[in-house]
Amino acid sequence: MQTTSNSTAVIEAQVYSNFISTNLNDGMLPGIFYRDVSDFGSGTTLNIPTVGARTIQDVNENEELVATAIDSNTLTLTITNQVGDAFYVTDDLREDGYAVGPLLAESALQQTIAIQEDHETKFLAACNNAQTDAAANNVNGFAHRIASAETNDIATLQHFIDMKLAFDKANVPYGGRVAIVDPVVGATLDGLVSIGRDVTEFGKQIMENGFDRDHSFLMNLYGWNIITSNRLAKGSFGDGTETVAGGVANVFMSVLSDNHKPIMHAWRRMPKTETWRNSKRRRDEFTTTSRFGYGTGRTDTLGILITSATATA
Repeated sequence: MQTTSNSTAVIEAQVYSNFISTNLNDGMLPGIFYRDVSDFGSGTTLNIPTVGARTIQDVNENEELVATAIDSNTLTLTITNQVGDAFYVTDDLREDGYAVGPLLAESALQQTIAIQEDHETKFLAACNNAQTDAAANNVNGFAHRIASAETNDIATLQHFIDMKLAFDKANVPYGGRVAIVDPVVGATLDGLVSIGRDVTEFGKQIMENGFDRDHSFLMNLYGWNIITSNRLAKGSFGDGTETVAGGVANVFMSVLSDNHKPIMHAWRRMPKTETWRNSKRRRDEFTTTSRFGYGTGRTDTLGILITSATATA
């Protein structure tokens, strides 16, 4: 017979798992930043058909229209990431310890933070990987990948103007534009721009679910709602003309709707905690596992600005 008195490990696992699930979105990039396609039922790869724009033609009296093929393609998202953690509590610790409960609570907190940080890091890397490095990634003739050619590879206001123009020429709606920049870029902007820190209504929506724990809303500049993150991709990146060694890939995107978001995301297994009794070692063991993936939805609503990861001026 199982009762609460002899099922302690199971109860703790339930509480532990519920804590992680409840707090997973607190402090991480909220779901509005990517298109969630977690509803596909089986398999590890999701194929999404797309249809391109149509081209119209002039028509004259008594002349036939010329039939043109439907421009179609397929987007794919693959579940490629598996993240987990494990720990155990020995019987000796339960018998002798005076703060086992707080220990488990702190472990759950630290595990949640680790999952959040890993999830966000992989998302921002997917943004950078969606483009071709060492190329301009032009859309309608305007670069969506810009590497700083300034002294010390710093960010400038002109970069934000150029990215705005690129999005305008790509017919990206003005509303819902977000720039996720490294705090180093944020410090550069602080020195360049004298502007109030009033958060826009759109920025307020972004910040509502704890996003400000590890991030900060800087300003709205040239239509960009600018937010900081320490988890942007870092490395040697370029745009075909310039290369920034020791650079950071700042991300510009539209999150106006699912149709505009450049990155797709799917959970195949939300973080899930399980437990069992290891009687040979006289301990209760806990594991937390998750599976998820990112894919490129579109690139015309995505921009990357490559700047120094260390220099502010």
